Amino acid sequence: MLLACDVGNTNIVFGIFKNDQLTFQFRISTRISRSSDEYGVIILALLKEFNVSREDITDVIIASVVPPLSFHLENSFRKYFKIEPISVNSDFNLGIINKYDNPKQVGLDRLVNSVAGFTKYKQALIIIDLGTATTFDVISSKGEYLGGVIIPGIVISKEALADNASKLPKVEIQIPDNVVGRNTDNSIQSGLTYGYASMIDGLIDKISKEYKDENFKIIATGGLSTVISNVSENIDELDKDLTLLGLNIIYKKNRNI
Repeated sequence: MLLACDVGNTNIVFGIFKNDQLTFQFRISTRISRSSDEYGVIILALLKEFNVSREDITDVIIASVVPPLSFHLENSFRKYFKIEPISVNSDFNLGIINKYDNPKQVGLDRLVNSVAGFTKYKQALIIIDLGTATTFDVISSKGEYLGGVIIPGIVISKEALADNASKLPKVEIQIPDNVVGRNTDNSIQSGLTYGYASMIDGLIDKISKEYKDENFKIIATGGLSTVISNVSENIDELDKDLTLLGLNIIYKKNRNI
């Protein structure tokens, strides 16, 4: 079994692949303060819930956007699983052409999503990842990573609004019945859902005009993709497992390095 680890700023998502199939996944909160031992014990306990032992895991691949945490996580796999994990970097064989001005500046999660998307759909893509940040990644029909857009995420915006406007409450992120809210909670929820969806749709239109020769398929992924895909007019497909699938693809390309 392959254990794939997507280390984000808010959560670490783990996926178990058996014979190329994603059999199950789980997530824990990202905490830099946790030690290697704490991560090892937590991961083993969660695997046990799925009747998976440490001996069942034959390889580990990690893509991290939190470098201080990577050291502890890698050490936990060395100590508790007796495995040297594969840590993805921009020098790996990714199967796409990175055309960023400085290729090493692209977040690994964005590259992994792009690899997964192009491998799976084999066409020009705009991939929108709704996580801690809302990111757009643009891939050409030739498999070129062209660049993207980075926006503060929905949760960050929600927290900033409540923290900086003393009379505004923290609300649950959900789609209200109407765009025009008739109370404060619904008004904020409308901005966080319909507002973000409209911004996303507008950016999709602008990117499509900028690359008018490409016929983009629009993919949404990430923690809040289910919510926003329900109110966006331009998102074609919801693919919540995209990052984990990308890690499995990259593992197969690079496992013998």
